[in-house]
Amino acid sequence: MSEVAKLKCGDQELELPIITGTENEKGIDIGKLRSTTGMVTLDQGYVNTGSTTSAVTFLNGEEGVLRYRGYPIEQLAENCDFIEVAYLLVYGELPNEKELVTFRESISSHTMLHEDLKSFYDGFPRDAHPMAILSSVVGALSTFYQDSLNPHDPDQVEVSIHRLIAKLPTIASYAYKKSLGQPFTYPDNSKSYCDNFLQMMFSTPCAEYTSDPVFISALNMLLIVHADHEQNCSTSTVRMVGSADSNLFASISSGICALWGPLHGGANEAVVQMLNQIKADGGDVDKYVKMAKDKEDGFRLMGFGHRVYKNFDPRATIIKKACDRLLEKLDIDDPLFEIAQKLEKVALEDEYFVDRKLYPNVDFYSGVIYRAMGIPVEMFTVLFAIGRLPGWIAHWKEMQNSPSSRICRPRQVYTGPLNREFVTLDKR
Repeated sequence: MSEVAKLKCGDQELELPIITGTENEKGIDIGKLRSTTGMVTLDQGYVNTGSTTSAVTFLNGEEGVLRYRGYPIEQLAENCDFIEVAYLLVYGELPNEKELVTFRESISSHTMLHEDLKSFYDGFPRDAHPMAILSSVVGALSTFYQDSLNPHDPDQVEVSIHRLIAKLPTIASYAYKKSLGQPFTYPDNSKSYCDNFLQMMFSTPCAEYTSDPVFISALNMLLIVHADHEQNCSTSTVRMVGSADSNLFASISSGICALWGPLHGGANEAVVQMLNQIKADGGDVDKYVKMAKDKEDGFRLMGFGHRVYKNFDPRATIIKKACDRLLEKLDIDDPLFEIAQKLEKVALEDEYFVDRKLYPNVDFYSGVIYRAMGIPVEMFTVLFAIGRLPGWIAHWKEMQNSPSSRICRPRQVYTGPLNREFVTLDKR
C-alpha cells in the first residue's frame, strides 16, 4: 500500500499521497488539495515546496552532496571537460567517443553570430552591464532563428540547444569588447570551448595572444561546478517561462535575468566588492570579522555559508584547489588576495564561523579566481550564466517532455482591501 499523509481540516480528513524519489526523498502530493478542500498551501519563496519531479540533479545540502544525472560532481570535475558535462546534462548520459566528437563539431559550427546581430551592440551604452546585453541578445536570437522556435519539434529544439551553447560565449565576449571600445574577435573553431572564450575576450588584432593553460583549466572547472544546481531561482524561472510554451531563447533569456540578481548569480561580484571595501578601510580584516559577528551591525561577509548546504559546499571544495594552484602559479601581489586568504583562514578556524558552518562557498572562490584571471567584476555573473546554460536547457527540455507538465500558475492568499465602491475622479 502506498504511503499517505493525513491532513485534518476542520471535520474533514484528507489523505495525500507521499511521493518517494530515487534518493529516498519524500514529498507530499497536494495536487488535489484545493479541489477537495478549497484551500491552498502558503509557502513564501517556495522553500518547502517541490515544484516538479526531476531526473537532472540531486542535491543533499545536509551531507554536501551534488550529482549530475547520478554522477558525483567531484568525479565529473576530475575527469571531464565542460562540453562533456553539458552533453550529460542535456541528454542524460555520458557520451561515447563518437557522440562526443559529433557534439563538439556541431557546437563549433554554430559559434559565430549573424553579422546583423553585431549592430545591436551599437545601441547599448558603453557602460551597459553585460548581463543586460546577454539577456537582450539571447532573446533577440529568436528573431534571427525563426526556423527553430517550436518547443514541440525535436529537430528545432536540438538545433536551438546547439546554437545557444555555441553562441553564448561569443555574445558574452562581444559585450566585454563593447565596454572597452575594442573590435570584436571572431571565434576560432580550432580551439577548445574555454580557450576560444578567453581568446575572444582578451586577444586584439595588434598582438598575438595565447591562453594560459592554467586559466583554461580553471575556467573549465568553474563552468562544470556551475552547470546545474537543481531548482534554484534562475532554473525555476526558465521552467516557469517555458511552461507557457515559450521558445528556448526566450526561456533562457529569462533565466539570465534571474541570475543577474545579487542574491543569486551576482553574489560573486559582491565578494570582490566586499574585499575592496575592506581594502579601502585599511585592510583590517579583524575589524570586519567583529562587525560580521555583531548582530546589531548590518555588515555581512559575502561568500560564506550557503542557503542549501548546511555542512559544506562540494563545489567550493573542488575550486579551492584550483584557486590555490592559480594564486601559487601567478604569485600576484594584490592586497585583495591577501585579504581573501585572511578571511578564508578565519572562516575555517574561528569557532564562531565553524559552529555556524559559515565556510567559504563557491562564490567566494570563484570571485577570487576570476579576478586572478583578469576577468572584470561585471563579467563574473556572465561566466556563471555560460556555466549554468546546460542545466537550464536540461530542465527546460525535461519540462517540455514531461507528460504531466502544465503551465505554472501559483496561487495566493489575498490580503488586500475588501469590496469597495468606486469613487469618481471629482470626489477623490
